[in-house]
Amino acid sequence: MNDFDPPIGVPVPLEPGLRRIVAPNPSPMTFRGTNTYLLGTEGLAVIDPGPDNPAHLEAILDAVGPDERITHIIVTHSHLDHSPLARPLAQVTGAPVFAFGGAEAGRSSAMDTLVKSGMAGGGEGIDHAFAPDAVLADEAVIRGDGWTLKVIHTPGHLGNHISLAWNDSCLTGDHVMGWASSLVSPPDGDLTDFMASCARLARRSWRVFYPGHGEVITEPNARLDWLIAHRTGREAAILSALDEGPARSDEIARIVYTDTPAALLPAATRNVLAHLIDLTGKSKVRAVDPLTSNARFERIPRS
Repeated sequence: MNDFDPPIGVPVPLEPGLRRIVAPNPSPMTFRGTNTYLLGTEGLAVIDPGPDNPAHLEAILDAVGPDERITHIIVTHSHLDHSPLARPLAQVTGAPVFAFGGAEAGRSSAMDTLVKSGMAGGGEGIDHAFAPDAVLADEAVIRGDGWTLKVIHTPGHLGNHISLAWNDSCLTGDHVMGWASSLVSPPDGDLTDFMASCARLARRSWRVFYPGHGEVITEPNARLDWLIAHRTGREAAILSALDEGPARSDEIARIVYTDTPAALLPAATRNVLAHLIDLTGKSKVRAVDPLTSNARFERIPRS
């Protein structure tokens, strides 16, 4: 999957009725760039228009043929690499923007509590200005010109994250990616929700996943199994680290993420924090200090 090296700004056909354009925003967190999808053959849906980048806006508009028009703009979640271009694209095309809601929509009560206690996010880039024209409920159906999408609310990476079922395929945004596991960073991300969303997707047999970053996932249910097992393994490693005594999330990250480049250790630390909060909810660990990003945690003795 890490061999994925697509042309940037060029529409690539993936199957009849679906094309992908990769945005020019590569980074350690976005891999080659954000995948923008064009669904349809006449009336088009643009899914995840991407960052506010004039070149990418031009690439999307250039991909629209003479007999085509953009009728829907759909955003899987409001991170800065997915949603900001939605409004400029809507202004040019007149198409409405669809999403689950703004930056705080779908956030769990546990994460709301952390926000009220003063916990801040890890700087992953929330598009706080994002506001859709139409709010999509879980299991809502979006019908276009020759295509139908069903909304699956998949919170975890972000509370307002949705995946989009298209026949036996699914556009998974950043919930299931084609190059790495997703970042879950409290209080914007919630690992308890993330694992529940994985389990929900795994209850259905899928043909293919089209992710927000990276290559097409041709064995989607196996990828979900890997993702669940990966997180379960991280949980076990974190508990093992806490067997040595109380520790902060950054200290645990250095123990658990031994092969992670230094530039990605802050993201790894946020993932560890997400696990620690999830484990707190499971009564397996507890915070020694007030619950902040720098709190020490200890393992609760097993009875």
